[in-house]
Amino acid sequence: METCNGRDGDRWDIYQSSGWHWRRTATNGKIVGASTEGYVNKSDCISNAQRNGMTCTPK
Repeated sequence: METCNGRDGDRWDIYQSSGWHWRRTATNGKIVGASTEGYVNKSDCISNAQRNGMTCTPK
């Protein structure tokens, strides 16, 4: 799993489970967003997360 923190403090996770997925967790610990599908390519997953507000680079 790769994570990063956005400018707003939300944590973004990029992980692999039947494809690549992303998940956004607010500072209060609640999941506030997630990919609705698994991506074959990690880069496609990251691009989708960016379109949904990710402002950081996962490491």
